[in-house]
Amino acid sequence: MAPRLDRQTATIAMTDGALRLVAVADTHSAPHAAIAERLGALAPAAILHAGDIGELAVLEQLRAHAPLHVVRGNIDTRAHAVPDILEIDIVDGDTTRLRILMLHIAVYGPRLRADVAKRAREARATLVVCGHSHVPFIGQERGITVFNPGSIGPRRFSLPICLGTIDIDRMRVRLAHVNCETGAAWLPPA
Repeated sequence: MAPRLDRQTATIAMTDGALRLVAVADTHSAPHAAIAERLGALAPAAILHAGDIGELAVLEQLRAHAPLHVVRGNIDTRAHAVPDILEIDIVDGDTTRLRILMLHIAVYGPRLRADVAKRAREARATLVVCGHSHVPFIGQERGITVFNPGSIGPRRFSLPICLGTIDIDRMRVRLAHVNCETGAAWLPPA
């Protein structure tokens, strides 16, 4: 068995001062049938997969649309070459605009886990992208923004099938969810 990779780093460059990333998670070997259409419409510069991939062929399906950055989830026992943690720098020329810490499990309920907050602070990351719960979520705790795109895999309970967008420009970072079934913006029920 190959050793587990604890942490890797990656860099994604902004073009013309802007960048769109799509975040997905919890495909569990069966991404929603509309994912190719959604990715085509969103035209991301890169895709972030926050774990629970399932069959690794899923990664090739996603790579057909944009460069892919991925971490291993708790079900990914055969993904030996996939890291558990990924630190991603979003750069604009020589300037790092944003550092993302991506890992599969980062929250306990709605709270950022203390070990993840510590790791994010040590890495100087201000955004944590995670999966695991299948619950689309945007929150902020301890000065760190937490973003769970939800799941694009098989439906779990009555949860929506969602992906996330991360739009970055020189002024701000905007996080949003997209309903994978309809392509419309997704917001939690009022």
